[in-house]
Amino acid sequence: MTTTTERPATTTAATAKSATGRGNRWVTVLFLGPAIAYLALFFGYPVVKNVVMGFQQYDIATFFTGEAPWVGFSNYVEVVGSALFSKALLNTFLFTVGSILGQFVLGMALAVFFRRKFPLSGFLRSLILLPWLIPLIVSSAVWRWLLDTDGGALNRFLTGVGVVDAGIPWLTSTSLALVSVIGVNIWIGIPFNAVILHGGLQGIPDELYEAGALDGATGWRAFRHITWPMLRPVVSVTLVLGVVYTLKVLDIILGLTNAGPANATQTLTTQSYQLSFQSFDFGQGAAVSNILIVISLVFAVVYLRANRRSVED
Repeated sequence: MTTTTERPATTTAATAKSATGRGNRWVTVLFLGPAIAYLALFFGYPVVKNVVMGFQQYDIATFFTGEAPWVGFSNYVEVVGSALFSKALLNTFLFTVGSILGQFVLGMALAVFFRRKFPLSGFLRSLILLPWLIPLIVSSAVWRWLLDTDGGALNRFLTGVGVVDAGIPWLTSTSLALVSVIGVNIWIGIPFNAVILHGGLQGIPDELYEAGALDGATGWRAFRHITWPMLRPVVSVTLVLGVVYTLKVLDIILGLTNAGPANATQTLTTQSYQLSFQSFDFGQGAAVSNILIVISLVFAVVYLRANRRSVED
């Protein structure tokens, strides 16, 4: 007489659960695989290639001979030791700080303003996106016409109302060119800040403001004690992305001033572009762009860690 032993229910359930887990992992791989491959091919490879080029003598001859001799840190030494690098580094700092400050303050003001409902608020809010939707090279061409010294619309208006007697050299003066470029970049970046911050404001419950009003927290006090603490995570993302985007701005500067006059608007981005595509010294151009990447990474890590520490405290 034979006896059959039944498999425990727990063992069967564990086997089924393990099979389901393996199936879910394969589904995850199938969905994430194309995205990972895309990022590795179109983002990872160029970054690695750029890092390698920074240590090579990579110039126009390389395209014909296929040879790019290894030069170590020579490209970095030449770039950092040049007089133009310190000027470009200072301009990059001023351009980034000025742009981020103006974009964030005006974007926050618009976000707070449009939090209130009023007639045509949705339509007006959509109009804010126009500077962000226009191609940068088109925006720079329009602003170059507006800021032209002789026939620009802005100078015509100022002279017409008697504010100035002659046209102001917005883009041709070494003392005004960088300020003008910063102003144009602020105009372009306001929509990004306004939209992101407005979305963050929409996530703050109205009950908090009602409770705060009972304790006398209205107006500026409500913004300081309710809006700002609740909005801090969104602010962190906005500032980090804004700094990264601003550090790599190229179209606007080339379209408005071509990094002039007398390198008054020269930044690390334009210096990398000129070294690579005007001087055809791709090794030194890659070295400058690698320095810019390191600056972006350092800022992002330091800012996010400092912000996390302040939130925990």
